[in-house]
Amino acid sequence: MLKISNHDIKTLWLKSHGLLGECAKKLDVLETIKALGFVQVDSIQNVTRAHHHILWSRDKRYEEEMLDALLLEKGKVFEHFTHDASVLPVAFYPMWRGHFTRLKDKLDKSKYYKDLLDEEGKQAIKERMKAEGALHAKDFKGEVLGEKGRWSRYMHKTTLDYMWHCGELATAYRKSFRKYYDLRENIIPLDILQQHLSEDAQVDWLCTKALDVMSVASVKEIKDFWGSLSVKEVKQWIADNPEKMTEVLWEDSMGKLVKSFASLDIEKRLKNLTYTDGTIEIINPFDPTIRDRIRLQKIFGFAYKIEIFVPKEKRKWGYYVYPLLQGNTFIARIEVQADRKAKQLNVLHLWMEEGVVWDDIKQVKLDEALASFALLVGIDEVVWLKKHEKKK
Repeated sequence: MLKISNHDIKTLWLKSHGLLGECAKKLDVLETIKALGFVQVDSIQNVTRAHHHILWSRDKRYEEEMLDALLLEKGKVFEHFTHDASVLPVAFYPMWRGHFTRLKDKLDKSKYYKDLLDEEGKQAIKERMKAEGALHAKDFKGEVLGEKGRWSRYMHKTTLDYMWHCGELATAYRKSFRKYYDLRENIIPLDILQQHLSEDAQVDWLCTKALDVMSVASVKEIKDFWGSLSVKEVKQWIADNPEKMTEVLWEDSMGKLVKSFASLDIEKRLKNLTYTDGTIEIINPFDPTIRDRIRLQKIFGFAYKIEIFVPKEKRKWGYYVYPLLQGNTFIARIEVQADRKAKQLNVLHLWMEEGVVWDDIKQVKLDEALASFALLVGIDEVVWLKKHEKKK
């Protein structure tokens, strides 16, 4: 059985997620999303929103309006729920139909979705969209579910969400991150809607694509990739398709060998690994490379948690802290925040990981990374508000 060293599994994992690959001659946002499988979208604009940051990390020529333009261009991408709200290539839509069904079954058992408009009410929503086009939840005036307040839920909003999750509606576009809903046939091309794959074919594609993106993965990691399948379905796929994968052992950060499945071309992938020039990358908390925190710690020995939902007095690090990656090692974490009005990127904290020696070369590399990050949001000044700190 092939054994993969810790050094190589770290490099392989990063390259598989597009962080060590050479930029294509021409920037192609859609191809980047296809290669990753999906890109998570998030509303928090600390410097830039997560989806923009993730795409920029793969190609520094990326600009914020590029994904927005792609979302407006019918037949390119669609938005739906993987492990969280995400943008997926519209070419994947036929393989996503089973996901709509699985989500519907789950939502029908949820107390959150027990109060919905009836079929007549849902049809009325569709009729309005036929007549008016894409609509936002605020375009509907409906009954409040529960007490009024900041977190009030409205029956129309809940019903729109339910219909969107079940595939009856689709995201037309976002304006100031507000989602506008439309009929799926107004967003998804007819030739895509007319493609119907069997459930087995959909499961096969989802598992195959997940393993292809990750290169090496366990049953649980394949299951978690799309946030759609069950462990039972993945195990059955493995049992039915032994010719599509090989078993390997890889060395974790503690030197322990872990048994996993790998793509058939794993030896070629390992042979073609490339190494960086020491550039420091600022990684978004929602980046697919670090989304699985357990996997992250096993491979890199890097314990990370985003603390946006942790009360300020209980935070170990800070509100929105970015891991810093150099080569195949996470060397530090940094808290930065953009002040777009003042046109400056503020560095609030920098913590080095244990054993990392911070020298002038690292500082130059970090300054370059920060300057590039600032330019993404039209800022040309980086201001250090705090000096370097040791790992907490």
